Amino acid sequence: MKKGSRHKAREAAVQALYQWQLTQQAPEQIENHFILDHEMNGVDLEYFHHLVREVPRHLHELDDHIAPHLDRALGEVDPVERAILRLGAYEFEFQPEIPYKVILNEAVELAKTFGAEHGHKYVNA
Repeated sequence: MKKGSRHKAREAAVQALYQWQLTQQAPEQIENHFILDHEMNGVDLEYFHHLVREVPRHLHELDDHIAPHLDRALGEVDPVERAILRLGAYEFEFQPEIPYKVILNEAVELAKTFGAEHGHKYVNA
């Protein structure tokens, strides 16, 4: 199955957000380095740009929405899965035009691709 440009944008954004979480570099700097270092063919660059800039901008609000639904402190969640949860929470909160089933499915697929062995089950819970 061919991956859509938005799915590819989410894949790239999760990787960039993971890097941002670990380095705390400016999102713009991470975005620029990521685009230079990775194949971005077929990626919705506008959506990638939007996610990489907006998720960090709304970080505290997103974390406040996520935290009550976790079985542990957000800081104890695997960093890849934390990036996926934040991206999904952003889409739920700020992208109401995206159907919730699409957001959930994308988050689970991202966790299957990038998360720990059973990370998709955690993201889906």
